[in-house]
Amino acid sequence: MIVRLPLLTSLMLALALAAGSAPAQNPLPAPALPQVAFEKTTLPNGLELILIEDHRLPIVAVNIWYHVGPANEAPGLTGFAHLFEHMMFAGTRHLPRGLADRLLEGAGATDSNGSTDYDRTNYYDTVPTNQLELALWVHADRMGYLLDVLDQTSLSNQQDVVRNERRQSVENRPYGIVEEAMNHALFPKTHPYYASVIGSHADIQNAKLADVRDFFTRYYGPNNASIVIAGDIDKAKTRALVAKYFGTFKRSAPVAKPAVETPPITRERRLTVADRIELPRVYMAWLTPPAYQPGDAELAVTAQILAGGKAGRLYKSLVYERQIAQDTAAAQNSNALTSTFVIDVTARPGHEADELAGAVDAELKALRDSGPLEAEVERARNTIETAMLTSIEKLGGAGLANQVNQYNQYTGDPGFLPKDIARLRRVSAADVQRVARSYLQPNARVVVAAVPGKPELGPDPKALPVKALRTAAAAGINRDEAWRRQPPKPGPAPKFTLPQGESFQLPNGLRVIHHYNPALPLVAAELVVKSGSDANPDDAPGLSGFTAQMLQEGTATRSAPQIADEIAQLGAFLGSGSSTDASTVSLLSLKSTFAQALDVLADVVQHPAFPTAEVERQRAARMGALTQQRDNPEQVAAVASAGALYGPRHPYGYGQLGTEQAIRAVTRDDLYQFWRRHYVPANAALIVSGDITLDDLRALATARFGGWPRVLPSPVLVGDAEGTKARLVTVDKPGAPQTALRVTQLAANRKTPDYPALQVMNAALGGLFSSRINLNLREDKGYSYGVFSGFRYDRTPGPFVIAGSVRTDVTGASISEIFRELRGVRTQPLPAAELAGARDSQVYSLPGQFETNSTIVASLAEPYLFDLPADYWQTLPEQFRRVSAAQVQAAANKYLAPERMKVIAVGDKAKVLPQLKNLGLGMAEVRDADGQLP
Repeated sequence: MIVRLPLLTSLMLALALAAGSAPAQNPLPAPALPQVAFEKTTLPNGLELILIEDHRLPIVAVNIWYHVGPANEAPGLTGFAHLFEHMMFAGTRHLPRGLADRLLEGAGATDSNGSTDYDRTNYYDTVPTNQLELALWVHADRMGYLLDVLDQTSLSNQQDVVRNERRQSVENRPYGIVEEAMNHALFPKTHPYYASVIGSHADIQNAKLADVRDFFTRYYGPNNASIVIAGDIDKAKTRALVAKYFGTFKRSAPVAKPAVETPPITRERRLTVADRIELPRVYMAWLTPPAYQPGDAELAVTAQILAGGKAGRLYKSLVYERQIAQDTAAAQNSNALTSTFVIDVTARPGHEADELAGAVDAELKALRDSGPLEAEVERARNTIETAMLTSIEKLGGAGLANQVNQYNQYTGDPGFLPKDIARLRRVSAADVQRVARSYLQPNARVVVAAVPGKPELGPDPKALPVKALRTAAAAGINRDEAWRRQPPKPGPAPKFTLPQGESFQLPNGLRVIHHYNPALPLVAAELVVKSGSDANPDDAPGLSGFTAQMLQEGTATRSAPQIADEIAQLGAFLGSGSSTDASTVSLLSLKSTFAQALDVLADVVQHPAFPTAEVERQRAARMGALTQQRDNPEQVAAVASAGALYGPRHPYGYGQLGTEQAIRAVTRDDLYQFWRRHYVPANAALIVSGDITLDDLRALATARFGGWPRVLPSPVLVGDAEGTKARLVTVDKPGAPQTALRVTQLAANRKTPDYPALQVMNAALGGLFSSRINLNLREDKGYSYGVFSGFRYDRTPGPFVIAGSVRTDVTGASISEIFRELRGVRTQPLPAAELAGARDSQVYSLPGQFETNSTIVASLAEPYLFDLPADYWQTLPEQFRRVSAAQVQAAANKYLAPERMKVIAVGDKAKVLPQLKNLGLGMAEVRDADGQLP
């Protein structure tokens, strides 16, 4: 998997884009710089070990960085580092292909994956405390014994998988090939950053087994790696385990840092790239200082000032005031050889890329000529700092362990976090003006205009038959040790009690649910309303989402820009939205600013003004979002699926945006009346988790929400689904390299007593990476990058969905295999080992849902929304443990009826429909580009 993880101050901008911003008031006192207590040692063979002890939850994150990426690739082997990342999952001497995934997922592992960036490749898992040794055994066998069994069969399979990933993430993703073209224009072909991380079809297919073996030997030795273990550990025991599993491995030859000169851009480079899109977009990109070098943090702040959500200059000018843009973004993408500063702006319907470029240029000139206000710099710093702290709430994935490894590679100091925040706090308005003048000049950039048209995807060579290329594995590097041949036995299963929160009710009926979590000085809150799209009138799909969106667009005392600026000044994040059964307003802030930020949340919930001018702005924005949605095949498939299942007279039969007709027809009074009927305290709960006591929250909730008038909520009655009689629904995407598939039917509601059995059944069928459907279509057949299944549990029966994108030429074969797997889970009980793995995956992954304040809030919202018992989370683990094979099979037969399932296919109809003729699905119902009936 490719995950581009810019360095922390840049990484956090992705979160900051969702935030608002505002006029500076009195500067807030800077909180103390956070410290990460770590211990770093180096094994005799050069492997760096970094340990962090954290006993909040009975879980441990294991995160290994190999200091190799595309920066180390040889010419003609673009995408090779990423292809090799996939090879590390293909099987080792003691772990036959697929066994590691089954063992880890069966042990309750979460955040289990790998990723490739330009300068590194990482592999990570979060496991229950008693399974740390299992994770170390797996990672060690990959490092020490991959070469022993590496053969052409494994390489050919992963070439298929990676090429499917390219089709999905580059060629079939809107603007994917445009961003690749931008990279090509920034760097010469000889530069390792020239190609996208995933590489080209030709280079992926041309990779030879000898190249793979050489790459492993050269770059995957212990002396070119670092491992971070963070969580519920005993440091001495963990050091001993790492020495046991990794200590006997031989060093590889020293790896020299890439010696690459990046030629400067001295004259503007412009190009136009056609893609399957409806809205033009303009990209501007510059070469900037490398990671952690002078100018890097300053440019991260500059990006936030320009495009940090609704407080950003580009949003205010192009989206809010002139309404020529749909969205704006900017980021300092920090890497070792050089960084890039990228701005991208998407046009509103009726506007062109050249118009956007001129407007961006005007804002950049103003920034260079006059610099930012100190208030803008303070807002940017505060927002980024909050996001930085939020990123380390989580131990695994892209969280704390990964961040520490990142600091270790780029700075040599795993504890660099306080220094990182300190360099952020030092950035001044003069610094921002200086870097804008030094680096963001018109003659030093690439400008790419993305326009609607037929894309040029380049060569797509056919894969060679595996049998014709079969070769034997080569000799390994490390001596085999007999004790490695069996997985280690787990320690005693960790005992854990999931929180249920403490609850109280205000006199007006507002329920308040609290969880105290002092791990970091952060607080997350969510105001949850028990009305979502289920409350939409028949002729107004999308009304709940439109109403939620309008809450941030002005109150009786605050304008939309003031709300955005005030939230950003506090370093907070405010969001609002709607789902099938709920509407939410969410907040994330520092402990020190939570009271002020809660003032804003309380205001937008209780006193929205629905200004006419803002309604029209958001109407235009939603029309633009609807246009953007057409470009995304998977989103179109989701909309078509909802319509096919529920029909046009049911509120669940549409996406959250609704339809063009409904967006045009909605009035200010419609929005006001939806709010008036449903946003009432007796229909809502305030759920809070973080570094705040129950008494402090009680006082705040009483002060901010005690005056909210008590009103009885309007009843919500959802009728029966009246879906299409057709079993096959298609949307035509001529020339699409993949088909976005959904196989679906209505199944169960959230309160069903069959929930534990359904979740265990789904884990085995399509919920886990090692599930039957995904292993079949991805690992065995090479049809897809991934196909998974899941239930959406609503108050009424929600859909069961199997979803993924498959290669166009195997659409029919993929559907056949999906139905074969469905029949299999119905006709035969799960074997004992598969049942145990699926069951344990559900039990021991539960603590991961309580790792961050935001996920704790979301988890505590479920019992409230669906009227589940207060101790629901505390009793769920034992319910999972009791699930039997007979219950799983019974649930499959009760809820999964292949003969009634509908197939939604969004792709090249001329190539897809002939493949489906013999599948017994009947005549196809053809829907329009939005997924709606014409």
